Amino acid sequence: MSDPHQQTGRVTTPLENTPARPWDPEAPIPAPLQLHSPTVQPQWVDYNGHMSESCFLLVFGDSSDAFFRFIGIDESYRDQQGLSLYTVETHIHNIREASEGEPLKLTLQVLDCDAKRVHIFHAMYHATSGELLATGEQMLLHVDMAAGRAAPMPAWLLGHLQAIHQAHAALPRPPQAGAAIGIRRKPAAS
Repeated sequence: MSDPHQQTGRVTTPLENTPARPWDPEAPIPAPLQLHSPTVQPQWVDYNGHMSESCFLLVFGDSSDAFFRFIGIDESYRDQQGLSLYTVETHIHNIREASEGEPLKLTLQVLDCDAKRVHIFHAMYHATSGELLATGEQMLLHVDMAAGRAAPMPAWLLGHLQAIHQAHAALPRPPQAGAAIGIRRKPAAS
């Protein structure tokens, strides 16, 4: 079976070359967003018989790509304006296993945004049982690709993100959001 992520000999996304949808300022904004619902592919399964850790990130990346199209950016934004959103930090919590052929449902919550950054939170669920399988937290940076550094977003893009952030403000903050990684140790007895 061919992998849709590597049809061109490089990593792609299922939505590559799909135009961004037009923004409708009157449309209700789902809280959270549900933009991506893949099925666990055979090539995503590792030698332990379940979805490989790298593929969780792959699926979260595809969810981000669907989000980009939701907010109005696609390849033409990158190619014509030389601007893009780059991931600068990711934190994944693997909670349960996913096996080949299982349906997934992803949600996305905008936790915060400013003129140059977007803080998003993905949750991956088993689409049938509803069990939480994994979470992925990302900090995205708006980048001027020619300059190779952060750049302010155009007002229209920031406006879309602020509208989504406002719609998501009533959602509870996910317990995994902002979690530090480390070995927790009990204090020594005195």
